Amino acid sequence: MAAEIERRFLLANDDWRAHVTHVEHFRDGLIARFGGGKLRVRQALDRAWITVKGERVGIARSEFEYEIPIADAEEMLATLCQGPVVEKARHSVPYGGLTWSIDVHEGALAGIVFAEVELSAIDEAVAMPPWAGREITHDPDYKKEALIRRALEVSRHPTDPRAHGRVATALE
Repeated sequence: MAAEIERRFLLANDDWRAHVTHVEHFRDGLIARFGGGKLRVRQALDRAWITVKGERVGIARSEFEYEIPIADAEEMLATLCQGPVVEKARHSVPYGGLTWSIDVHEGALAGIVFAEVELSAIDEAVAMPPWAGREITHDPDYKKEALIRRALEVSRHPTDPRAHGRVATALE
């Protein structure tokens, strides 16, 4: 079975930027939720794919990806996705024998930046880079759905400081 094993972190500072080896831009959208899983479509500049993710158990979950034509992904993003399409630049940063992904969100989630690292085993040791902050792997406030809900709240109530405060709390 295909598996995704990952940990996610806030960032303590921007020192990671000096070590970026690759940047790729993505657009992705949620097509469906089921139980604790989801079906997502993602498009990069020159490729696109569908991802099916199962329910998370600790830091792992089943994950299956299938490449699809870019035109199909564009159509799905325009017509099938629930909520806004998420845009981000993913920066690859090697550290401690692993490649960390730093996702700098754009569009509806502009200003949100996370670090994640994919592991080959649940108990794999991770050398923590000095720019990694608090771990948020299990924090529901940092799930994409929660962040999108808060961003939508701000867009619906742009002059309400309470709405902005709830988004700011998610970014701390």
